[in-house]
Amino acid sequence: MADTADQKKKSDHRRRIRVPRPPAWWPLPAAALLGLVAGGAYGVLKAPEYAATSYVVAVPNETTEPATALGFAQAYARIATSSSTLAYAQPRAGIGARQLRTQVRAETSPDSPMIAITGTSKSPSEAADIANAVADALSLSSNQAAKNTGVQLILFNQAVAPADPASPSAPVSGAVGMCAGGLLGGLWLLAGPTRRRRGTSAVEAVGDGSVVEEYASLPAQGEPAPAKEKEPVR
Repeated sequence: MADTADQKKKSDHRRRIRVPRPPAWWPLPAAALLGLVAGGAYGVLKAPEYAATSYVVAVPNETTEPATALGFAQAYARIATSSSTLAYAQPRAGIGARQLRTQVRAETSPDSPMIAITGTSKSPSEAADIANAVADALSLSSNQAAKNTGVQLILFNQAVAPADPASPSAPVSGAVGMCAGGLLGGLWLLAGPTRRRRGTSAVEAVGDGSVVEEYASLPAQGEPAPAKEKEPVR
């Protein structure tokens, strides 16, 4: 009997102990922490990437207006990554033309006849070699038609091997991931009241007796509707 009483007391004690429910805002810190871990891991595992930039400028001839040089600078920036230009740059860059296309980009400004050619690579020296090779190839190919266009490209600044990587570090990647996770967690919290309101509305609609009674009063499919009794005319 004593053992039975002790077991009953233990079971009652277990029933009284309730596991506290997490707060309603728990998705926000959980998502932010998950984003921090994912972003930090990405920054650590991903190899650093370096970027080097060389600049060429379009210079008009004596008989050419400066606005013409600006227009040709825009045109030359578009063909900087073309197959013909990369074919000239491939021997000096030391990589294939298909890979070279993915590691170089050209940018220009609508107010300046200068073209920025940026090479990217996991090696600082290779990034500089890519930028300089494409800049030289673009200058060579464009200057062959300088007599007809009245504009020639001149190397303004040669790319050098960068000391620091251009890709974000692990702390920066972690911070970005934490912000993204916090944003997703906040959106989840904002969507929570909408889901709860929908669930409550569904329960109220099912539990409303008037809706059930009205539905039950309708005739079944295939059965004739009951005729209303006429009141006697006095």
